[in-house]
Amino acid sequence: MPSINDLLQRVERLLVRHDELQRTNALLSEQLSAITQERDSLRSRLAAARQRIDTLIQRLPVDGSGSA
Repeated sequence: MPSINDLLQRVERLLVRHDELQRTNALLSEQLSAITQERDSLRSRLAAARQRIDTLIQRLPVDGSGSA
C-alpha cells in the first residue's frame, strides 16, 4: 500500500503535468487561431484573384472564325 508521501509526490507530479498540458493547449490554441486567420486571408486573396481572372477572360475578344 502506498504511503502518504508516495501519494503526495504522485499528486504533485500530476499537478505539474496538468499545468504543462494547459500551457501546451494554450499554445496550440494560439497556433490554430493564427493558422485559421492565415487560411481565411489566403481564401480571400484566391477569391480576388479568381475574380480578376474572370474579368480578364470576359475582356478577351471572341474569335468567330473557329480557328484556334
